[in-house]
Amino acid sequence: MTHQTILVLDFGSQFTQLIARRLRELSVYCEILPFSTPVEELRRRSPAGLILSGGPLSVSDPGAPHSDPALLELGVPVLGICYGMQLLTEQLGGRVGPARHREYGHARVEVSRPEAALFARCPDSLRVWASHGDYIEAPPAGFTVVATSANAPVAAIEHRDRRLFGLLFHPEVHHSEHGTDILRNFAYTVCGCRGDWTMSSFVEEATAKIRDTVGDGRVVCALSGGVDSTVVALLVHRAVGDRLRCIFVDNGLLRHDEAAQVMQRFVDKLHLPVVMADARTLFLERLAGVTDPERKRKIIGATFIDVFEEEARALGSFDFLAQGTLYPDVIESVSVMGPSVTIKSHHNVGGLPERMRFTLVEPVRQLFKDEVRVLGLELGLDEAFVWRQPFPGPGLAVRVLGEITEERLALVRAADVIVQDEVRRAGWYRRLWQSFAVLLPVQSVGVMGDARTYEYTVAVRAVESRDGMTADWARLPHELLATISSRIVNEVKGINRVVYDVSSKPPSTIEWE
Repeated sequence: MTHQTILVLDFGSQFTQLIARRLRELSVYCEILPFSTPVEELRRRSPAGLILSGGPLSVSDPGAPHSDPALLELGVPVLGICYGMQLLTEQLGGRVGPARHREYGHARVEVSRPEAALFARCPDSLRVWASHGDYIEAPPAGFTVVATSANAPVAAIEHRDRRLFGLLFHPEVHHSEHGTDILRNFAYTVCGCRGDWTMSSFVEEATAKIRDTVGDGRVVCALSGGVDSTVVALLVHRAVGDRLRCIFVDNGLLRHDEAAQVMQRFVDKLHLPVVMADARTLFLERLAGVTDPERKRKIIGATFIDVFEEEARALGSFDFLAQGTLYPDVIESVSVMGPSVTIKSHHNVGGLPERMRFTLVEPVRQLFKDEVRVLGLELGLDEAFVWRQPFPGPGLAVRVLGEITEERLALVRAADVIVQDEVRRAGWYRRLWQSFAVLLPVQSVGVMGDARTYEYTVAVRAVESRDGMTADWARLPHELLATISSRIVNEVKGINRVVYDVSSKPPSTIEWE
């Protein structure tokens, strides 16, 4: 089935993914492409509409990204958001200049034309999220100003006949009141979308596509115990049955009792064909003495491939490898503004070692994390598992700072169990994107009873987020933090100090390594 599609051209905004996610939440399929995508490629895709995203630069900056103006002649609706609106204005003969007062954060927008297409069924005054240092000095000929703000006399414009629109704020950010309504008006009223993107339809489409791709071949799948790989395994098993084999590698870096729980779920509950490879000793041997975070990740990745390859060979010949690549992995592998800096290596995107001659099967490559969770429910997974907080691919190796040893892994496992128990008991688990303990390579003096101690410090990390792209530290109740701290210090021998991480992403990452 071919879905009606709105294409987002990415000019480097930190919010670009949010645009696509909001539209998909409205049952409208959306894809993100680089701003430089040729017009012929856009025409070939026959989009229902185009959105020009925000971006970090001014349209007049040297090297600022500019899409081909010919895309405005494709005859499809175009919405420019922030930088996208400024570019739209410049390319159509309007004027953009530096604002006297920049707007970053909350702003108040007054709708001056209630009949404006994007503001149908919206109040006349909206609190929105702005992020711009330029403003529209004069809109292009033929455009009507439909909204203003205190610092931006041109906050929204439209050319109804040509179906061209611009917003100087971000409707995709949840801080913007009625932002979803504005995007709905664009998708449904302006672009004529019918809302044909649902997870129930995706199950049937994905199953058929897997069968078509695999044919009579055999598929091997690496199961991590997380939602993504489990959903992939269920889809592939639904498509090819006993021609699938799954491999679960116990790398010794899992949470308390996780290997046993994972095998019980996969084999007893989901009836998936799974074998477990006990590689705990091998991983810890290769990680001995390693303290650099990136080296840890690379060693873990290489060792996993070695173990997986050996297990797959023992199971016979396979033609295909199924893996849980998600849409954010695909997007982030494409640099919009030139070569990007590696923060940490962890995505599935990037190919396989040449010696692994599998053809990839990536059935959730089109989906965001929250869509995979909905898909998991559609496939019969229980809610508690589907909404389990994300766990990093390298496991506890990135939550034990410094050298990885059995002793230090045992400490962070024990502390983490307490964090999870108390967060759940307090009713915070589903409110948080992640909550966990990090063992620091720091020892400090303490007193227990009348004895002096010199033991490790644990940092507790809890963040709120919608997708992991940005995150804010959670304002957990002091009583909850006090309980967590007291239990860790009293129950985990070897830890005498607990601190709470109050940094957000950015500038920090969610994981410490």
